[in-house]
Amino acid sequence: MTDHLLRIGEVAEQTGIPENTLRYWRHVGTGPKSAKLGRRIVYREVDVVAWIDAQFNKSHVG
Repeated sequence: MTDHLLRIGEVAEQTGIPENTLRYWRHVGTGPKSAKLGRRIVYREVDVVAWIDAQFNKSHVG
């Protein structure tokens, strides 16, 4: 089974995070996991969901 791959624009649209911010986060090593396939930056949908879940866990006030 192959994970669904998302382009940077799709991640930006789904999360409301600007593409430039996602590019910067990739450069500094934060944000959702990503990879370069040829010239394209891609994200596995499962990694984006896990990253979003982690953000909720970080900001959870007990």
